[in-house]
Amino acid sequence: MTQPRGTVIAVDGPAASGKGTLARKLAAHYGFAYLDTGSLYRAVGHAVRAGGGDPADEAAALAAAQALDITKIDEKAIRTPEAGEAASLVAAMPPVRAAILHFQRNFAENPPDGKTGAVLDGRDIGTVVCPSAQAKLFVVASPQVRAHRRWLELKNSGSQVSEAQVLEDIEERDRRDAARAASPMKPAADAHLLDTSDLSIEAAFGAAVAIIDKAMG
Repeated sequence: MTQPRGTVIAVDGPAASGKGTLARKLAAHYGFAYLDTGSLYRAVGHAVRAGGGDPADEAAALAAAQALDITKIDEKAIRTPEAGEAASLVAAMPPVRAAILHFQRNFAENPPDGKTGAVLDGRDIGTVVCPSAQAKLFVVASPQVRAHRRWLELKNSGSQVSEAQVLEDIEERDRRDAARAASPMKPAADAHLLDTSDLSIEAAFGAAVAIIDKAMG
C-alpha cells in the first residue's frame, strides 16, 4: 500500500458513538478532507435493496459496490434503519470490503480539493484502511446512550421505531461487526480510546483535539 502523502486521522468506533460528528468537526478544524466510510457500505446495501435484491446476496452486494458512485448517494435514504442493517450485512463480505477499500485508501492518500490531510471515520480505518495514520481515535459510548442518540435522530426524521428496538438493533450490529471474519471492529493497538457516554459534543471535540495535537506533535 502506498503511504499517505498528507496527514491522516482515523476515527473508528461502533454505531452512534459520536464518531461521525466528531470526525466532521475535526476535518473542519484542521482544514482536512472528510470521508464517512460507513456511508459507502450504507449506499451499497441501499442500492441492493432499491434494486429488489437481498443484501445478504454476496454477488448482488459486490455488483452494487463495483458500480457505486459517491456523487449519487442519497444521504436521507441511506440513514434509515433498513439501510443500516443492510450496511452491516454487506460490510461483512470480504469481496465487498475489497471493492470499497481501494477508494478509501485513494481518498486518504490523495485528499480532494487540494487538502493537506484527511479524516476518515469507520470501523477499521486504524487497523486496515490506514494503519499508518498519524493519529487514531476509537470512539465509544454505552449501548444505551448510543441507542438514545440514534432514536432521537430517527424520531426527528419522522421514524416511529421504538427506542427499545433501536437498542436491540445496535447491540446486534455490535455483535456482528465485532465477530465478522473480514476486518472485525476493534481498536488499533495504538489508538486512543475516547468514551463519549457522558461528554457533550464540544467536550468530546476538545478531548479529541488534545489527543490528536499530541499525537502529531
